[in-house]
Amino acid sequence: MLTDRQALILQVIIDEFIETAQPIGSRNIAKKDHISYSPATIRNDMADLEEAGYLVKTHSSSGRIPSEKGYRFYVDHMLSPFSLSTEEMQVIKSQFNDRMIEMEKVMQNSAHILSELTQYTTLVLGPEVYETKLKQLQIVPINKQSAIAILVTDTGHVEHRSFAVPHTIDHSDLEKVVNILNQKLVGVPIIYLDRMIESEVLDLLNQYTSNYQKSYDLIHNALFGHQTTSLYVSGKSNILMQPEFNDIEKARSLFNVLENEEKMAPMLKADEEGIHISIGHENAMEAMNHSTLITATYTVGNEQIGTIALLGPTRMEYAKAVSLLDVWSRHMSQSLHKWFKD
Repeated sequence: MLTDRQALILQVIIDEFIETAQPIGSRNIAKKDHISYSPATIRNDMADLEEAGYLVKTHSSSGRIPSEKGYRFYVDHMLSPFSLSTEEMQVIKSQFNDRMIEMEKVMQNSAHILSELTQYTTLVLGPEVYETKLKQLQIVPINKQSAIAILVTDTGHVEHRSFAVPHTIDHSDLEKVVNILNQKLVGVPIIYLDRMIESEVLDLLNQYTSNYQKSYDLIHNALFGHQTTSLYVSGKSNILMQPEFNDIEKARSLFNVLENEEKMAPMLKADEEGIHISIGHENAMEAMNHSTLITATYTVGNEQIGTIALLGPTRMEYAKAVSLLDVWSRHMSQSLHKWFKD
């Protein structure tokens, strides 16, 4: 366990590093108004903190930076309530003043505004994206050139998607396609449909339909041509503003993860309501080992229906990020409750 002096020195180092992204030396700490210890005393405590794994020494510099263990101690024991500015609160309240008409618009606006307020990347996961599964698929011909795909999920949601029908596909092939899809895809989570078609359906199309490639194109147009986005991401370019991602390979890896909804969606799911913080290697994917992911759930009544998250460097302004997500998720939950109630 840290002494009070060690905890104070650790907090000063983390606060300073969050602001400057530069290693912190004992002399800089000693100059702080609220620090009354000598540089020698501070150096001894910094050495002990490094030995205990809370700090890391960079190259030949005498300064230290926080380790993931240091950030975890900071998050668990040192975060104080952060007061948002009047302007920030007005921005949040204005988002939910009017009655929400389109759920998609709420998700998009939330992602955009939070990324603007924090200069981090924001991710918003729409309701039930993890559990929603395909219950039934119907394809209804309109004429020889077009049809409508009707998707029914296990939650009762019904979605209609119009698409073009190639002239080389006759009605018998269309019926075979529907039978194959219902046989292989019923019960599959919506976010995995594309992968399941590749692994489970293509061989059957090749075996039972007269035009394999056209049948595949039809499926893809029907299911994914106008697919509703479940994961909204805003502020990806903010990653490039952080010195931690000057390494182009780190940035590219993180961008690739953000582009992959199938990988990101399960990471955003929380088993319990509230705020959750994953620091560095606590994140499951290697591309996020230099990042912190803070998630907050939003609910309707007692039911958790989605997640909103901030992704930034481990050198994140934790107090402000947590406060913003907490306030935003509470306002969103209240507004959604009224919306669904009406």
